[in-house]
Amino acid sequence: MIGLAAQGGRVSADWLREAVGAVFQAVGFSETAARTVADSLVEADLRGVTSHGVMLVPMYVDRVRAGSVSRKEQADVLVDLGAIAVLDAGDALGQLTGDQAMAMAIVKAKAYGIGAVTVRGAFHFGGAFRYVESAAAQGCIGIAAANTRPLMPAVGGAKPVVGNNPLAVGVPLSGRPPVVLDMALSEAALGKIRLAAAEGREIPPTWASDAEGKPTTDPRAAIAGMLLPAAGHKGFGLALIIDVLTGVLSGGAFGQSVRGLYADVSVPNDCAHFFLALDVAAFGDPAGFAERIARLAVEVTGSPMAPGVERLYLPGQIEAERRAAAVKDGVQIEASVLDALRRTASEVGVTL
Repeated sequence: MIGLAAQGGRVSADWLREAVGAVFQAVGFSETAARTVADSLVEADLRGVTSHGVMLVPMYVDRVRAGSVSRKEQADVLVDLGAIAVLDAGDALGQLTGDQAMAMAIVKAKAYGIGAVTVRGAFHFGGAFRYVESAAAQGCIGIAAANTRPLMPAVGGAKPVVGNNPLAVGVPLSGRPPVVLDMALSEAALGKIRLAAAEGREIPPTWASDAEGKPTTDPRAAIAGMLLPAAGHKGFGLALIIDVLTGVLSGGAFGQSVRGLYADVSVPNDCAHFFLALDVAAFGDPAGFAERIARLAVEVTGSPMAPGVERLYLPGQIEAERRAAAVKDGVQIEASVLDALRRTASEVGVTL
């Protein structure tokens, strides 16, 4: 039994990692691999990115038990040529192959100034911030992207043709958490809509349309309908290019070939990933880069504020501050998510 320490809807991050790790060990993963997946999911909750947090555990476990997610812990290397590589994940958990791919990209960047790795036959890799932060920690600008099943129509279209494909960029910032842009290209991630549905909450009308293309505040109608792209044609266009960089370039699935995470759990997700690392030192004096990015950060956060605004933030700064507070005070976990974790744990023989 793993004991629970909770106060006011918050749980210890260490307890949560232990609990999630125990669940993945119980379904056949090594202690190291289980801890990697647990770290990824708990890290998302620490940052307040709940759509990519522990709420995913039941779906991940269902897929492992149904066979659409393998128990492999490393991707196969299909191409390893200079600054580039192509991997086949074999339907492994995306956190495991994502870490592997970004580590390869960083090594290549240190050798060639740039490293690019694509992954096909992949599965959901959690929060994209994880991979670009690892690059930034090694003095690289990191980029990570993935494709998903089609969820958004072309501008003026009535059928989903591209996913809400996530894109993250991480930039090292000396002595401070990196600048991290991490976004899906829909107005809101599907995970946020699913969480709203589980909690019986409405969603903003700008997030999604129903199956007929009409904006809706009903999360269940949104799940059956289509997500709306961020910034209209701009978000759609960028999502399409990410489908190219991930699925088309890797030789993997793209467009209608990518399957839904919450569809038939016996059918592989078959998404694709893209990782890029740029070694800052290869482009010139790293100390000069550090000075310039620090100056840019000050120009942004120190710029004049609009009426009623108390503070300006860099991308990722709010999440980093949420994380620091959650490490100290505990992770806020919704009752529905914690109950689902307990049920899943019980199903695989772990008592929380």
